[in-house]
Amino acid sequence: MIRSAKTRANTFFRTFTTTNPLTPTSIDPQTHHSNDLLERLRVLCTRGHLEEAVSLFYTLDQAVPRPHQTYATLFHACATHKRLRLGQALHHHMVAHSPNIPPDLYLTNHLINMYAKCSDLVNAHKLFDEMPQRNIISWTILVSGYAQHGRSSECFNVFAGMLAHFRPTEFAYASVLTSCEFDCGRQVHTLALKTSFDGYVFVANALITMYSNGCDCGVYGEGKDEAWMVFRDMSFRNLVTWNSMIAGFQIRGLGAQAVSLFVLMHRDRIGFDRATLVSMFSSFCGDSGGVFTLDLKHCFQLHCLVIKTGFFMEVGVATALVKAYSNLSVEATDCYNVFLEMSGGRDIVSWTSIMAILAERRPEEALFLFHQFRQDGLAPDSYVFSVVIKACAGLATPRSTLAVHSLVVKAGFEDDVVVANALLHAYARSDSIGSAKLVFDEMDFRDTVSWNSLLKAYSLHGQAKEAMQLFGQMNVQPDAATYVALLSACSHAGLVEEGMEIFDSMFENYGIVPQLDHFACMVDILGRAGRILEAYKLISNMPIEPDYVVWSAFLGACRKHGESNLANIAVTKLKELDPENSLGYVLMSNIYCSARWIEVGNCVYEFASGGRRHPHGEAVRASLEKLVGKLKGLGFVPETNLALHDVEEEQKEEQLYYHSEKLALVFALMNSSGSHCSGGVIRIMKNIRICVDCHNFIKVTSKLVQREIVVRDSNRFHHFKEGVCSCKDYW
Repeated sequence: MIRSAKTRANTFFRTFTTTNPLTPTSIDPQTHHSNDLLERLRVLCTRGHLEEAVSLFYTLDQAVPRPHQTYATLFHACATHKRLRLGQALHHHMVAHSPNIPPDLYLTNHLINMYAKCSDLVNAHKLFDEMPQRNIISWTILVSGYAQHGRSSECFNVFAGMLAHFRPTEFAYASVLTSCEFDCGRQVHTLALKTSFDGYVFVANALITMYSNGCDCGVYGEGKDEAWMVFRDMSFRNLVTWNSMIAGFQIRGLGAQAVSLFVLMHRDRIGFDRATLVSMFSSFCGDSGGVFTLDLKHCFQLHCLVIKTGFFMEVGVATALVKAYSNLSVEATDCYNVFLEMSGGRDIVSWTSIMAILAERRPEEALFLFHQFRQDGLAPDSYVFSVVIKACAGLATPRSTLAVHSLVVKAGFEDDVVVANALLHAYARSDSIGSAKLVFDEMDFRDTVSWNSLLKAYSLHGQAKEAMQLFGQMNVQPDAATYVALLSACSHAGLVEEGMEIFDSMFENYGIVPQLDHFACMVDILGRAGRILEAYKLISNMPIEPDYVVWSAFLGACRKHGESNLANIAVTKLKELDPENSLGYVLMSNIYCSARWIEVGNCVYEFASGGRRHPHGEAVRASLEKLVGKLKGLGFVPETNLALHDVEEEQKEEQLYYHSEKLALVFALMNSSGSHCSGGVIRIMKNIRICVDCHNFIKVTSKLVQREIVVRDSNRFHHFKEGVCSCKDYW
């Protein structure tokens, strides 16, 4: 009986499975094939094998139907991986193989999303406009697309258009708030309050970001700060909320508030992540006030926390730490040691960061790191090249700039405007104004920085007429920096009337309000020309408070023309601005506070005043004394009035002898036979303005040794030849 029953049951089951239309075996073969294909494509796309998935899709028999869901899956993968060309090809394939079947709403939304995510917002909006019907997802996709690419105006307009048809979701609110301008953002906030969407954490987080971006830098008031009030009134906060508020403080230069909030966050045992720490370290870039001042101690404490929690393995966190130490004026060597300790691996951003730090302080080491960067198999991008070229600008000769320029051309970045601007600046700073002009002429596109860079190059070389001509050809809107370059050129060339005319035209012609830099240039123009009273009147009538640079320029003019009474006023003002350091700076800048660099052979040598710390200091000082004796025979007379007043005349001369540019020049003469210096030219770099005594010394030396000597000081280039300087003794 049991066997018979089992036999009947098996027979019934076989009959049911072969006839029942609900079983899998009864599914249409084409439908089964489509489902199988869709699943295979999903697996490939999930694993990142997009090309393989598309190839499989294209190899299908033309007779096999391609459902919209399959296209949607592939479009979604193209959007995720930002593969615009693959997405365009799929779109063309869909149109070609299904010309009579228009895509449905679901598929069109995926198609718009693909174009928007891949930055092709023109086609995304075109498809949106052609849709016979739209749902809330269609509108939200386009709003999000414009927001993600910083197109705030278009984003706000699409969001406003959506209101006539649908009630926005929290995602639409968040998208438009993170991208729109302050005034538009306040309108969206009002709408969110009316529709009760301000309580959604996504929307509130976006409001914090919007208000933080719209606030003035350094301004904070607990009862008035709108970003803080949104944060304070939130009933629920997630990690993104805390990160948004900390980042908002950091963006506005409120480092103390950022640290205080992080301390509160840590006390309440709220976890933090990579974004929190990057914002925290970035807060050390500057502090505009608070209950305490950020200093190295706080950075050390945060560094310890990072190591303790294992976040130092995150290359982004370690890179931000290096930048923080640099901003706190930690030695470049210590910053480099932190860079070496990155156990999480170094990416191109971390390399760029440490090279940028060294480019300003130790350009030779920055170039050495660039060599190591390339040896590690990394390919430089435009940011790396711009940093390395900046390092080249800090060297005395153009040799390094030429070498990096060849790499730029080889890598195909010669048309990048940022790189081209950096090259222009570097050539100008290394006494190759001809190469700078060539780079400028070959640029397909020039922005304001390009024009300003060449204007500044002409100013550095005292070529005021060329600067004026270039300004007349300028086909972009000038800015404040443009006029600083023009006024500096007039100052170096003694073009007083032209400078005054340019200064007056700033606001009249372009609406540019003169700032401290412009007033400092005008004081310098008038002061150099001996029009001291006019310079003092200009300072007295300034609509803004004169700063250290303005009074320093005035003091220099007073010293040059012997106006002791007005000089005393300048010294008093400088002491008021910085009671501890001003008088010391005035004295030390005359005598000691300077350094010079000179390149002999392939090595760069640095000299400080006195030269006692240099390994060849004694030999250089001995040679210098012999050279001074020869120069006196040619009429050189030391300007002892520039030395300290409470010492004997002989000691005054000795103080002047050992200025660092004199030591650098003598060292070059000791070690160069002509082949060591390009074309027999001796090049010296100086970090402050050359003094009168050194200027006269180098003029006479150039005649004695029959060599061209080029000195780049903080203001301009001086070309000494046959006892004459290119500045015509007007600097």
